[in-house]
Amino acid sequence: MSDKSFTIMGSYNTKNTVEKVAAVVFTVCAFFAVLAVLSISLYMIISGTPAIFEVGLVDILFSTTWAPTAAEPSYGILYVILTSIIGTFMAILIGVPIGVMTAVFLAETAPRRLAQIVKPAVELLAGVPSVVYGLLGILILNPFIYKLEMAIFKDDTTHQFTGGSNLISAVLVLAIMILPTVINISESALKAVPKHYKQASLALGATHIQTIFKVIIPAAKSGIVTAIVLGVGRAIGEAMAISLVAGNGANMPLPFNSVRFLTTAVVSEMSYAADTHKRVLFTIGLVLFTFIMVINLVLNKVMKGGKKNADN
Repeated sequence: MSDKSFTIMGSYNTKNTVEKVAAVVFTVCAFFAVLAVLSISLYMIISGTPAIFEVGLVDILFSTTWAPTAAEPSYGILYVILTSIIGTFMAILIGVPIGVMTAVFLAETAPRRLAQIVKPAVELLAGVPSVVYGLLGILILNPFIYKLEMAIFKDDTTHQFTGGSNLISAVLVLAIMILPTVINISESALKAVPKHYKQASLALGATHIQTIFKVIIPAAKSGIVTAIVLGVGRAIGEAMAISLVAGNGANMPLPFNSVRFLTTAVVSEMSYAADTHKRVLFTIGLVLFTFIMVINLVLNKVMKGGKKNADN
């Protein structure tokens, strides 16, 4: 072999060049990621603020009447905002405990053969399109909820029946849709906990269940919070499935009321909206974008606070 042949380690100059090129590539990628976020933010602000000056921030955010095509248009989205907040919160309240416990089952207690069946099923659930969840909700969930609605309000002459397309159906569909995200990321976080944590806990006399809830889950807190953040993003940003099962009425977010989320408000009316109506829909998009940013910042702050407490 000649002295000029290429070695696996390479010369100092070659390695230095590779390092410089890699640094430039990584910097460019990071720049484009930040640029994408800034571009989206700028576009949403530019598109969403004209309606605020035209209609008024108070009239948009705190009015409860949505009638954009009336003789005297009204663009109040208070009920829509409350529906998104309450619906997302309820979906997280249902989906996160189920998802985390399923992740614990797969990571810690499931027999190997059973885990080999459940794990692919969860991954397959993550690949189901949103519209399929909506269709299954219409065919299976809505008729069941409608029967429950008729049983509860059979003697109520003032109740407006929804046929099962109401807040409860939307919450249940959202809870199911966030399960794959919560399960997969939480399971990865639980499996990433160092093995000696578990061994030390068991050696001190703790039971397996005590070790899971007192040692493993707290140690995986940051990963679980990440799963919750992504689950919230999936829930609050979903449109297609919700538009099929929620009824799409801008009403008070009560369990058996036909409701409209921020996402469905934009999707259902953007195709025919014009002038002020269209500009208000962009404002709704800006409100939704702001909600997602605030939720991410708050949960990330909580996660970092948990890390600092753990380090101390």
